[in-house]
Amino acid sequence: MNDPLILLAHGSRDPRWRAPFDALADSLSGRLETPLRLAYMELCDPSLESVVAELVTAGYRHADVLPLFFAAGRHLREDVPRQIEALHARHETLTIELLAPVGEHPAFIDALASIIEGRAEPSHAP
Repeated sequence: MNDPLILLAHGSRDPRWRAPFDALADSLSGRLETPLRLAYMELCDPSLESVVAELVTAGYRHADVLPLFFAAGRHLREDVPRQIEALHARHETLTIELLAPVGEHPAFIDALASIIEGRAEPSHAP
């Protein structure tokens, strides 16, 4: 049984904000063998707490949390580690590892730079 990967986004009260995250998770779920779950830090469901409870019920012993954040700000330095600590205290059978945010991955930086470069190119129209 592969360890699950939890994609963690911030969360928003605006349901339209969730659309790109839902689309990403749906796309990846069909392409990966690794069990994939999408969770939100706050403001919408599913919460990180509910996803972790689901994984524990399913018998998983380890899960990685991949933050869908550009950088490790206060939320990733303080709030999320506190959430994970509390979750581990509540679910001692599950080890939860917080990974570096996607924004720190070289491939993410390259993809973002490519998008920006494409927008910055001068128009070829006369």
